[in-house]
Amino acid sequence: MSKNLILDKLEGVRNRFEEIGRQLTEPDVMDDMKKYIQMNKEYKELSPVIAAYLDYKNTLSNIDSAKAILAEEKDEEMREMAKAELDELTGKVDGMEEKLKILLLPADPQDGKNAILEIRAGTGGDEASIFAGDLFRMYTKFCEQKGWKAEITNFTEGTAGGYKEIIVDVRGEGVYGILKYESGVHRVQRVPQTETQGRIHTSAATVVVLPEAEEFDIELKQEDIRIDRFCSSGPGGQSVNTTYSAVRLTHVPTGVVVSCQDQKSQLKNLEKAMSELRTRLYNIEYQKHLDEISSQRKTMVSTGDRSAKIRTYNYPQGRMTDHRINLTMYNLPNILDGNIHDIISQLQMAENAERLKVSAIT
Repeated sequence: MSKNLILDKLEGVRNRFEEIGRQLTEPDVMDDMKKYIQMNKEYKELSPVIAAYLDYKNTLSNIDSAKAILAEEKDEEMREMAKAELDELTGKVDGMEEKLKILLLPADPQDGKNAILEIRAGTGGDEASIFAGDLFRMYTKFCEQKGWKAEITNFTEGTAGGYKEIIVDVRGEGVYGILKYESGVHRVQRVPQTETQGRIHTSAATVVVLPEAEEFDIELKQEDIRIDRFCSSGPGGQSVNTTYSAVRLTHVPTGVVVSCQDQKSQLKNLEKAMSELRTRLYNIEYQKHLDEISSQRKTMVSTGDRSAKIRTYNYPQGRMTDHRINLTMYNLPNILDGNIHDIISQLQMAENAERLKVSAIT
């Protein structure tokens, strides 16, 4: 894409940004809360594009100034300074253009949402449950590093430790856009705690990341929901197994069932369960959207297929392999301690490269 074409496209984005800024101050938009939230979200998403655009435009202007000095200036010292500046600025332009091409790619509207993180033990019996617990710890540590808030909403403990299933509500900035790369089957190769002969076993756990639906995304009718109340189980103090604080919701038209027992208050459990139910219903439609995208073009990074084997953690070799991009790292303890940012960054870069190939921004 030529510089003029990039500038034309970015000027259109700038016009939209300024238009939204004006509309956000208009009374009719401020009175319509749903519209106001949507427009404010779009304004916030466009801000980094505009910042990069202004920086790029300023760099091009400085290049023109340096070229003008070289063409007109007679003083050799001034010419040397202008040449040095021109070399530096020209070297920056290509990188700025690549960044702008990625910023101009259509953003997934789900990326800015909070997320529901589900981890379920797969094949491997007790060892799979222990591994699910290890993954939960890894993601909890990662959330701490990102400054996100992670709250357990429901869980079933494994008989030898870990979890058969654990569901976590993760809140923060851009949660789904980062965690979505973790959806899929995670395998572990190691000697289980229960193994007496030192043989290496392979076990698995499934991770699913769902974008959390907001109230405006889907409308729930009370007459479609059956509410059951029951006693909580697991850690929680005196209220466990004595009060009916846990809540189970059944959406009658679809048969979707969610439970929440994390809070001592039944009201809080009901509120969190309603949020999760809304998310699950929203994601039924969202999965159709992912399937449609996958049928049009499958990328090696993000296909929407939650049954795909995506990663292997090999303990004897201290190795992690992400099969989508053939990435291997030999710092497994560090990774399992929540340091997965570099893996996700490389997955994002790989997907952006693929998206650029099929887009008009080349």
